[in-house]
Amino acid sequence: MTPEKKQQIFVAGHQGMVGSALVRTLSQNKSLQIIVATRRELDLTNQSAVRHFFAYQHFDQVYLAAAKVGGIHANSEYPADFIYQNLMIQNNVIDAAHQTDVQKLLFLGSSCIYPKFAEQPIQEESLLAGYLEPSNEPYAIAKIAGIKLCESYNRQYGRDYRSVMPTNLYGIHDNFHDQNSHVIPALIQRIHSAKIADQKQVEIWGTGQAKREFLYVDDMASACIHVMNAPFAQYQQMTATLSHLNIGTGEEVTIQELAQLICDVIGYQGKLIFNAQKPDGTPRKVLDISRLHQLGWQHQISLKKGLAQTYSWYLNQQGQLRTV
Repeated sequence: MTPEKKQQIFVAGHQGMVGSALVRTLSQNKSLQIIVATRRELDLTNQSAVRHFFAYQHFDQVYLAAAKVGGIHANSEYPADFIYQNLMIQNNVIDAAHQTDVQKLLFLGSSCIYPKFAEQPIQEESLLAGYLEPSNEPYAIAKIAGIKLCESYNRQYGRDYRSVMPTNLYGIHDNFHDQNSHVIPALIQRIHSAKIADQKQVEIWGTGQAKREFLYVDDMASACIHVMNAPFAQYQQMTATLSHLNIGTGEEVTIQELAQLICDVIGYQGKLIFNAQKPDGTPRKVLDISRLHQLGWQHQISLKKGLAQTYSWYLNQQGQLRTV
């Protein structure tokens, strides 16, 4: 008896935080064959290379997690890189999927697609309802274009290309760059260094009162797979005229509470000093995830557990951390 043919799943961006979590989770299903390609093997900004790659492989599903990402500093310094590279990656992968008759694709966006002053918690309907945060507008516009590209292929060609917008993500394989990292890896690195150096206090930018929502990356992978494989009729019912779904926990903490949790995980006994002369950023940012819950998915990993797992991984990766 010939073995049943495995489904061919392409994960674009498998070396990033989300992509690697997708590969870890999908690999547990032995009926799937996971296909990946490094940047050296496949330049996703090269249209002809991407088309040739897709034509040769014959994928059943595509997870588009590849993107140029970074914090406020990186977005401010390299706006042309952020909009150009992300547009090229998205356009090439989504169109190549269509040209090779891939019916199912999941595009990963970012909560920065929403207006700077969107009503909280942010509903999917808030897309294009106001001005974006200027510091990451080029990146956000690229992500909005990706959502609309998927929506347009669905409308014109009957494809099933879905989009998900995650809240702030963290976890293993995060970026610990001094200037380009996001808040959790930055705080882990700063507080860990203070503990090692026996510093009596750590300064943190802002008042500490800004509120944020955080999702552990393995929960993000689980949500992506759930959304990708949800029955079409059920997904259509949840999204209605929308073209994307929010992914998050629905829970929020202040930066002060987050920093104290990280201190508890690391075992740092010093004092936290909040510098109110530095910016807080948006006072509050949390996603409305009621549609995701109706679709049957909820997060499993608490913030404290996720932080502990991230710190444990951080300790084991000294000298090998991603810092780009």
